[in-house]
Parts: sequence; structure tokens; C-alpha cells
Amino acid sequence: MRSDVAKKQQEPRSTSNPAPRPYRIEDQIGYRLRRAHQRASAIFQSTIGDPNITPTQYSSMVKLHEYTELSQNLLGRLVGMDKATMQGVVRRLKSRRLVDSRPDPGDARRTLVSLTIDGQRLINKLMVNGPAVSRETLKPLNAQEQRLLLELLAKLT
Repeated sequence: MRSDVAKKQQEPRSTSNPAPRPYRIEDQIGYRLRRAHQRASAIFQSTIGDPNITPTQYSSMVKLHEYTELSQNLLGRLVGMDKATMQGVVRRLKSRRLVDSRPDPGDARRTLVSLTIDGQRLINKLMVNGPAVSRETLKPLNAQEQRLLLELLAKLT
């Protein structure tokens, strides 16, 4: 029996079972998504038209432009941010006088958020540049690859 075990250990591996590839962080989805996000964020900052607006602030302002007024909680859900992150975004936008907030008359526990006149002016200017951010980010891909990437990412989110 020992000789059978020794023989198996000395026999070359079958081509039907190739050796597993070594683990490489560069091949992992989280790594790839993080690198793509870094690239997209750099393109956003250089293209959007205001170096002081972050992608999360921009997304929030776009949704407020779309809906006029939202509870802070719903705004966070619409842009995919947790409660703490959303509070920080609203606080920073308020400090720049781009959004205003007030208690919901129907539920004092809820805060309603809306764009100020300055916020409305700024988001109207920035939204003109929004498509350019996407075009530049997706530029390395052909049209079919761009559509496929967006479809696949939608499945993950």
C-alpha cells in the first residue's frame, strides 16, 4: 500500500486537473472595483466643474434637483448612503449654503432637505458636465462593452 501512495505522489499531475493559480489580489473583484472607483473619482474631480464637490455630494444634489425636497433618510437610500454618511454630506452641503433643511411638519423626527438657490444654480451648472465624466470614465471600452459593464454593475447593486 505504501508503494501505491509513493507512486501517486511521484506521478505528474493530470492535465484535466491543472494546478490552481496562485492567489493574486490584482485578480480579485474588490481590488478591481476599488481601482476603477479611484479612476472614476479622479476623472470626476477633474471634469465636474467644482473641485470642492465630491461624488457623494453631487449625487445628493442631483437627487434633490430631481425631487425638490426629500427626507434625509430617503435621500440617503436613493443615493446608496448609510445614515451617518448622509448626515455628513448634508452637513457639508449646508455649511456651503447649497442645501437647507427643516423639520417635517408631519413628523418632527424627520428632516426634510432641499437645494438653496445657490445649490440649484450650482447643480444646474455641474449637471452639464455629468455626461462628460461618464464618457471619459468609460472611454477605454467600446460601445458594446460600455453597455455590458453598466448592465453587469446594475446586477451587483
